[in-house]
Amino acid sequence: MKNGQIWQDTDGNDIQAHGGCIIKHGDTYYWYGEHKGGDNKIARFVTGQEVSRVDVIGVACYTSKDLLNWKYEGLVLESEKEDIASPIHTSQVLERPKVIYNEKNNNFVLWMHIDRPDYSYAGVGIAVSDSPLGPFKFLRAKVPNKQDSRDMTVFKDKDGTAYLFHSSNRNKTMNIARLTDDYTDVDGSFSSVLVDQEREAPALFYHEGMYYMVTSGCTSWDPNAALFAICPHVVGKWKLIDNPCEGKYARQTFFGQSSYIFEAEGKFYLMLDHWKPDNLKKSGYSILPIEITSDNCLIIPWQDEWLGI
Repeated sequence: MKNGQIWQDTDGNDIQAHGGCIIKHGDTYYWYGEHKGGDNKIARFVTGQEVSRVDVIGVACYTSKDLLNWKYEGLVLESEKEDIASPIHTSQVLERPKVIYNEKNNNFVLWMHIDRPDYSYAGVGIAVSDSPLGPFKFLRAKVPNKQDSRDMTVFKDKDGTAYLFHSSNRNKTMNIARLTDDYTDVDGSFSSVLVDQEREAPALFYHEGMYYMVTSGCTSWDPNAALFAICPHVVGKWKLIDNPCEGKYARQTFFGQSSYIFEAEGKFYLMLDHWKPDNLKKSGYSILPIEITSDNCLIIPWQDEWLGI
């Protein structure tokens, strides 16, 4: 699969799994993401800025054994087509779906950014399923801890505690909100990090005593320089370090934006979305290896092709 381009599933159709994540359960990898298979429309931010969008279709799921050949499993969460008051009505915004497995309850919990077409709500949505293939039952939309939430991810720590990382304070700050034991809500404890740094699109992992977070600048669909931050504690004073990307167009994150970091065969990989604002359904993907140096720095070199594992 050529990095930076739209990829096809095992049936030859474009993979529609944007802004998503890859998790492993058993011997199978599951790729969840936004299905953007509809036509572009124009929405207007509450600030007046125009932005491209696609009506909500739902959260798609693909499965693979080798991270290269992906089978489409359908929509694990479908948009609501009749109830216009629903937070996941087709007219609303559903972005950056992330799934984590809850060992205690033996179920799967889906978090996502929920918003109005003008992005004035800035909240999250939560859904659950007993199967990684869904269907997921939508539980609620909310504004976590009464703090606006835009680009987000969920991260499960080594002790099983899970956290919501979300851009807040109109994207000026990154909030870290601890989740309840069942992962279906925030528990009221949160902290703000990277204050006034204007970072979004968080992607995290833990390795040998250090937590790493890759983020994007806030330039809407336009690419910018990624930065990584480190901290010895998941809730602590995160320190921005530098751009981890190396190669041509590294200062534009290879014309992509971070979506998720996953582990496979003992190695970590960064997922990128290559947004095409004029034709969102043709937005491409990249998966790039992450190198970790002895002094806790990250190097993410460009590779023309993703060959799986």
